Amino acid sequence: MLIKRREFLQLGTLATSSFLVPKFLKAFEGAGKLVAGNNVLVVLQLSGGNDGLNTVIPFRNDIYYRERPKLGIAKEKALQLTSEAGLHPELTFLKSLFDEGNLAILNSVGYPNPDRSHFRSMDIWQTASSSDEYKNTGWLGRWLDAQCAHCDKPTQALEMDDMLSLALSGDQMKGIALRDPARLFNASQDPFFEQILQSGNAHPAGDPNDYLYQVMAETLSGADYIFKQSKLRPSVAVYPETEIGKSFKTIASLICSDINTRVYYLSLGSFDTHVNQEDRQQKLFAEMNAAVKVFISDLKSNHRFNEVMLMTFSEFGRRVAQNASAGTDHGTANNMFLISGGLKKAGLLNGLPDLNNLFEGDLQYQLDFKRVYATLLSRWLEGDDRRILGGSYDYLDFV
Repeated sequence: MLIKRREFLQLGTLATSSFLVPKFLKAFEGAGKLVAGNNVLVVLQLSGGNDGLNTVIPFRNDIYYRERPKLGIAKEKALQLTSEAGLHPELTFLKSLFDEGNLAILNSVGYPNPDRSHFRSMDIWQTASSSDEYKNTGWLGRWLDAQCAHCDKPTQALEMDDMLSLALSGDQMKGIALRDPARLFNASQDPFFEQILQSGNAHPAGDPNDYLYQVMAETLSGADYIFKQSKLRPSVAVYPETEIGKSFKTIASLICSDINTRVYYLSLGSFDTHVNQEDRQQKLFAEMNAAVKVFISDLKSNHRFNEVMLMTFSEFGRRVAQNASAGTDHGTANNMFLISGGLKKAGLLNGLPDLNNLFEGDLQYQLDFKRVYATLLSRWLEGDDRRILGGSYDYLDFV
């Protein structure tokens, strides 16, 4: 049976995921468990450009209320962090983490010559490139390349989605995208795929279809391994019945199993709030707050919170002034959250945005996001940040 490439691509979700699987998945069969002390990074992407000024609210700044007469969040509604700033009212659990010393906040994070296109700016964040530089590999994908080139048991990255982000794509290694380990496993058990593999084994070496069959074989092996690991210690915590809630439940179950995974990636959105921002951001933050609350509580009860770092980012912030549609338009610099029981420094790690020093109505960045990446790559994931990022960046002191 000869399978044409076009037919292969029509195999559905499993085939879609299979193109995103690294060639080293079979190395995980029989691999040792993740040793306590090996840190895990969970990246939460706030897609669409979250409004940072209504996330960390500068309620003592008159300019904020002057530029947002209807959209500005009143001081009495904000969850007070300091005498100068508060959190969005829906982020009640993050406020409790701040009070515990388990939340670090970075303000005015961005990069020089910012791009206000969703797609281009997201590419810049995911590849850790400059605004005039184009890369086809992601910062975590290059970390995978570097790690797996020098170890017997290569590490792995998982994304809770049907398609893999550029962030997890390397030259030689890639993460794997999946919504649910059980769904991927059940799809892999279809007898039709066994026929495909048998056809592939009979295929001449060097045939253009050769790679497709090889990737399919590795996907089936990986689906079985991930599913088995996810069943070892399934979470008994009650998570919200939202997509982000389900994703965090899967991540928690895997973290608490014997799987040797160091990076998890998920997204929430869209935060593209040109119209009716108040309701949209409130709804998304309510979902985020509820899911993160159960996730962190789950990690604490399983004694893993000190070894897990949850990082949030968005491709850009919003303009300082509200628009005529009760929303905000694409902006530049933004804030980032870092949540972990292993933080060495927590709280507001730098100053609030300077609303007196705008550029064409936008915030000017004060902190290059690649410094955050360099810190995490070196001090949390034990990677060669200079090689991965292609430059040297001063580390921050949150870890």
